Amino acid sequence: MSRTGYGLALAASALASTFLVPQISFAEEEHAESWRLFIADHTLPAVRAIDLASGKEIGRFNTKGFNALSLSESGRTLFAIQGDENLVQAIDTGVALSDHGDHRDIELSEPKLLPTTITGKKPGHVVTHGDDIAVFYDRDNRFDLLSEEALIEGKPAIRGFETTLAHHGVAVPMGNYLLTSVPKTDVTVKEGELPPRRGLRVLDREGKQVGDIATCSDLHGEATSARLVAFGCTEGVLVVRPNGSEAPKLDLIAYGDKLPKGKVSTLLGGTSMQFFLGNYGEDKVALIDPDDAEMPYRLVDLPTRRVDFALDPAEPRNAYVLTEDGKLHLIDTIDAKIKLSETVTEPYSKDGHWRDPRPRLAVAGDHIVITDPRHSLVRVIDPKTLKEERTVAVEGQPFVVVAAGGSGATH
Repeated sequence: MSRTGYGLALAASALASTFLVPQISFAEEEHAESWRLFIADHTLPAVRAIDLASGKEIGRFNTKGFNALSLSESGRTLFAIQGDENLVQAIDTGVALSDHGDHRDIELSEPKLLPTTITGKKPGHVVTHGDDIAVFYDRDNRFDLLSEEALIEGKPAIRGFETTLAHHGVAVPMGNYLLTSVPKTDVTVKEGELPPRRGLRVLDREGKQVGDIATCSDLHGEATSARLVAFGCTEGVLVVRPNGSEAPKLDLIAYGDKLPKGKVSTLLGGTSMQFFLGNYGEDKVALIDPDDAEMPYRLVDLPTRRVDFALDPAEPRNAYVLTEDGKLHLIDTIDAKIKLSETVTEPYSKDGHWRDPRPRLAVAGDHIVITDPRHSLVRVIDPKTLKEERTVAVEGQPFVVVAAGGSGATH
């Protein structure tokens, strides 16, 4: 979508809201909003659940290893990915949102650890699309596919698909097809190392390859926006588009010679507007419009290197970037400019080990939350002013944070 298209999308949204039929309010219905933070600790193999409103811990889940966290598309399930322990555990967030046409319902329950443990050598990326969950194993020649609903019910039917050769890759469910990275098979690697990625292929649900392998050197970074899926590559961003009943189309949006040297290796997808936000090296971010043939990439220079970034699902014009000088920046995704900056933490350098504790951020409704591992805090930030509203004390060294929640009617 071009910048003009962005404006049309926003105008159409506002126009549609003008003509909405008034909702009928039933006496037995009440409105509720709840946000829960799930926080991985940097020093302990544990995941804590924090109620954002009260700041109280409502669950603690001891795991076998240290965790990377991934939230399902529905927000029902959180995956605690323990690559060093060769397993993935799943947590029911206790937040269930259901659509009822003119409104959504929300059902709240206690968060709990699900009984199923998913195992494989060095699980890395866990990606959900609709009810499908794909778990990719870096040290196995496979990825697994299962249903979120069946997982929650404790009866998952896990199917394995081969990945040509063990490599650090990803698999993404997309309708009747599966997208998966492809490694180079004609290179010699040292013992213990993994081969680089060379591209992406499409599989049907029986595991049969459909069409040719698309070039995407060093594929890294994946995101979904609307019905599109994008991947970061050395040559550009590879965009996969649905194609009716046929296999999806794969189009590479090349960086071209107008951009400075760099590449996208981390991606986020817009929700109510179709676009992608990616890094471009360490000190820039790229706004990517896959439908703008003339200027698909717009770069925003950052004052220092990026530590983390997030999109606001409720405010499509807002992106938030935390840089190593401790500043949080509000980026307007339509104008591609930094609109506001505020200091929110002490400086956290990106030098040192990649696993050193550094802040992470998430958006939880009308709040931005930022972990501050040095001070055992979560800082709650107002997205309009980028000023700190309050802090939540969290035992240990809070590290990766995921926000699950929403609002809706209760019955």
